[in-house]
Amino acid sequence: MSHVFLRLSEVKKRTGKAKTTIYREINEGKFPKQIRNGTGTVAWLESEILKWQEEKINNR
Repeated sequence: MSHVFLRLSEVKKRTGKAKTTIYREINEGKFPKQIRNGTGTVAWLESEILKWQEEKINNR
């Protein structure tokens, strides 16, 4: 199984959310958590972002 990692800039672009909103919603349990890659950077799983978007569409 292949996983695609998205950096913050791509997550912001795909969701239309600001950095502060993303991290606030992560803390509130409303947005997928980031993954630390061990080099001081973080990324998100594309599949989790897509699932989050699908849930938003289905709940409108």
